Amino acid sequence: MNFADVVTLDKATYFSAFEISIKYQFSFWDSLIVAAALQNNCTVLYSEDLKHTQIIENTLHIINPFTN
Repeated sequence: MNFADVVTLDKATYFSAFEISIKYQFSFWDSLIVAAALQNNCTVLYSEDLKHTQIIENTLHIINPFTN
């Protein structure tokens, strides 16, 4: 995957986002981003909205790029 690939969200992505929103108490929209990242085998997600250093599903590391 390149730096700016665009991926399609499908029904599975939405169902996964719903499950993530319940499990991690994220908003649905944040969960949709997380679900898409997981579905596309990303290992790092940069976000100022999610908890810095949190690990989702033992795979996806949340990094706040504005944290010292």
